[in-house]
Amino acid sequence: MSTAKFLDAPSTDRAPAAVPLRALPLPGGRSVRWHPRAALVAAVLLLALLGTAAWTLTAGDYPLPVRDVLDVLGGGGRRADRYIVMEVRLPRLLTALLVGAALGLAGALFQTLARNPLGSPDVIGFTVGSATGALAVILLIGGSAATVAGGAVVGGLATSLLVYLLARRGGTHGYRLVLVGIGVSALLASLNSYLIARASFGDAQSATVWLTGSLHARGWEHCTPMALALLLLLPAAVLLGRPLRMLEMGQDTAASLGVRTEAVQLWLVLIGVGLTAAATAAAGPVPFVALIAPQAVRRLTRTTGPNLLGSALLGALLLALSDLAAQRLLAPTQLPVGVLTGVVGGGYLLWLIARQWRRTA
Repeated sequence: MSTAKFLDAPSTDRAPAAVPLRALPLPGGRSVRWHPRAALVAAVLLLALLGTAAWTLTAGDYPLPVRDVLDVLGGGGRRADRYIVMEVRLPRLLTALLVGAALGLAGALFQTLARNPLGSPDVIGFTVGSATGALAVILLIGGSAATVAGGAVVGGLATSLLVYLLARRGGTHGYRLVLVGIGVSALLASLNSYLIARASFGDAQSATVWLTGSLHARGWEHCTPMALALLLLLPAAVLLGRPLRMLEMGQDTAASLGVRTEAVQLWLVLIGVGLTAAATAAAGPVPFVALIAPQAVRRLTRTTGPNLLGSALLGALLLALSDLAAQRLLAPTQLPVGVLTGVVGGGYLLWLIARQWRRTA
């Protein structure tokens, strides 16, 4: 079996079982189709997110009952409680939720475009490119969180342009995108190591923790830009959901249905890179969330298509739970959240590759 054949395999092990569609009537005689199972999965994920948020805000070295947390969120509460909730736990929790949602959504976009389960931004180099841009700012220029975010966006866009141009030949096919992305990612990882090696000891130590992916000491200055990025890019991704679903059937089929494939692909890549860069600027290059969330949602919902909202919800849940575990497993020592997502994602990736290999052998 050739490497190209393996890398160009479809993004699911088998076609999902057919699920009944229902129509939601809208004013004007129109209707919207929806999947009952997908709606149920989304509701369960939302409940799990609420439970995780409650656990995160109440547990810790300074435990708080739910009633006191609600008092603080309502504008009251004691001064110490307000500080713990509003300045320490809540911005970190919201950053985890927003970063996870952005990574899950970006993973769904790129895996659908590549038609490949390995086509997530942390595999094809976009996350590493964003990290390179942010590292260059941190170690060479210095500056605020906004400057680091700008460096991550520039690095991600430059990397995506390079990968897109190298992989573009008669359309961006899955195996070429993955192969080129892996090569570019390896080169940029070497550049990141060089930047750390030439930095001072203190800067290198901080950059190494950041490269692992960390939510430690995240505040409103990290949460607010991430929220603005998601508020802008999530609706754009949803609006392009229909042509993205058509692209999943192949570029020729999509073009025959009236989709301007090159333009749609470019816009979707830009949206995905923007999400990845914003997430990397806020929390560092957190691994594997973008890889796991879309595939897990497809198996939970048993539906075809990119599953954008479900991927965003599951990505948020994965990162919030991983950060909670990173805080509590070895307390009072806190692990970088990327260590936890790396353990989970590495095991999932090995299972995915082994199963794909057996299926295509």
